[in-house]
Amino acid sequence: MDSIWKISIWQQYGAALAMLDDGITRCPDQLWTLSLWHDADDQRYGQFWFVAYHTLFWTDLLLTGTMEGFAPPPPFIRGKLPDQPYSKADVLSYLAVCRQRCQTTIEALTEAKAKQICVFEWMQISFLELIFYSMRHIQEHAAQLSLVLGQQHIPGADWIPRASANHA
Repeated sequence: MDSIWKISIWQQYGAALAMLDDGITRCPDQLWTLSLWHDADDQRYGQFWFVAYHTLFWTDLLLTGTMEGFAPPPPFIRGKLPDQPYSKADVLSYLAVCRQRCQTTIEALTEAKAKQICVFEWMQISFLELIFYSMRHIQEHAAQLSLVLGQQHIPGADWIPRASANHA
């Protein structure tokens, strides 16, 4: 795959991750369990920490292209909620893992891998399109976290136009 495509994809995917990082980092401890919305299944699904974790879990999983055999790194658990919210430090550590995995995945992207069809219960999609799908998912939740922080008068949100050395 042409390097201009890889660089461009990474610059935008990395910027989405940096915006998620910004929201997580700016969240004060007293808002870590704030509910962004009501979830009928379990109130924790709508809490700030879970939205951040959920975003990273799916980022990690989608970068593999399959659900088969996927497990997030410890202390994270696939398929159930923890007894206590994951800490901000653990979530930020997971973000660093996802950032590195994403950059490595994009750098290694070939035409054949980009065209590979990934099959999930809810869709079939090329790996290249899955990268864009994942990037949109990150940006959706980064925006939700940023909106909530703004509503709570937490300063500092800024648009990150592309990944930089600070966001690599």
